[in-house]
Amino acid sequence: MEIVLLGTGAALPTKSRCTSATALIRLGEILLFDCGEGTQVQFQKAQLKPGKLSRIFISHFHGDHFYGLIGLLTSMQLNGRQKPLFLYGPKGLSEYLSFMQKMSLFTLGYPITVCEVENDLEENIWDFKEYSITALPLNHRILTLGFRLEEKPRPGKFDIKKAEQLSIPDGPLRASLQNGETVVLPNGKEIKPTQVLGLERPGQTVAICLDSRPCQNSVRLARNADLLIHEATFDDSRKERADETCHSTGAQAAQIAKEAKAKKLLLTHISARYEKNDAEEFLAQATRIFPNTILGQDLMRIEV
Repeated sequence: MEIVLLGTGAALPTKSRCTSATALIRLGEILLFDCGEGTQVQFQKAQLKPGKLSRIFISHFHGDHFYGLIGLLTSMQLNGRQKPLFLYGPKGLSEYLSFMQKMSLFTLGYPITVCEVENDLEENIWDFKEYSITALPLNHRILTLGFRLEEKPRPGKFDIKKAEQLSIPDGPLRASLQNGETVVLPNGKEIKPTQVLGLERPGQTVAICLDSRPCQNSVRLARNADLLIHEATFDDSRKERADETCHSTGAQAAQIAKEAKAKKLLLTHISARYEKNDAEEFLAQATRIFPNTILGQDLMRIEV
């Protein structure tokens, strides 16, 4: 699993930071979390193929998190997309798409399924074949969703020596066993996956929490996560401003990572007021609390 930061800025795009957009890549599939303006250009810079994009998750309806959505959707239309696309976000997402299509007089030639979350959300879970995504409301000025992607346990490693001892021929039968299926050999003997596979391996978990004041739902989403991606709009000197605007500081994000026992913290959604020469102290405020912290930059790639 790999994270590609397409936009790490807050509110306004700058020369060094586009607005919020995070791509998560697993087994050739791309999931996109938020779609700030210019996201389609960042796809090109990162050499990502929009054709592999399968699901888009919108956290909330502040412009720096979804103003790039229509541009991305219509660009894929112009490039001949036919593959279905799934969109997830707060209630109003479907109405927004309909309004923009009516105003701009365009239709999309590929199917889109919109899954909306009601305002009274406690917890919403979308379950897929190889992973699930949990959405919880955060603490922001409008309904804002945080997300947790949790891979399902993976089969144990295939033991080639045991396979040879059991006279399992190389090819489709071994592949089926690796996929957890019982097989029958040409001699009629039945072989179960447990006979050739090691212990089941846990999947990986990534939590994405922006925008929000520090809250317990962020901790819930990040519990034991391999990676927590959390907003850090301000540094500690502007803690009061962060609270007024329902945002977090880097130190507060670090405290959440620590409480949740996450393995790594990635800071994003950085205010445009911070320059390159602010980065060292900005990061230091977080690492004093949670040492394994990274300060995100546009087009940065992180292996999970």
